[in-house]
Amino acid sequence: MTSFHDRAREATRAMRKVFPPTPLLRNEHLSQRFGAEIWLKREDLSPVRSYKLRGAFNAMRKQPDQKLFVCASAGNHAQGMAFMCRHFDVKGVIFMPVTTP
Repeated sequence: MTSFHDRAREATRAMRKVFPPTPLLRNEHLSQRFGAEIWLKREDLSPVRSYKLRGAFNAMRKQPDQKLFVCASAGNHAQGMAFMCRHFDVKGVIFMPVTTP
């Protein structure tokens, strides 16, 4: 049986083949303002500007025989899924609320 950490490491290794890591940067201004070490994980630098790309990638890579993926999202997960559908060359259906900007 593999541990959670082993599975997380494997997912990370697989992701690095598709998109680069995003930096973890100390924010001096916020650290001084709040008197604490404040670090920001710059997911806005990922291909779809969101960490949701990671979940979509990991879900799809675990199901290599699937040719269609479906999700409901108001934005970020939808972008991640669309990006990954293109990467894996599969079809995707995304349901979005009519109020989505």
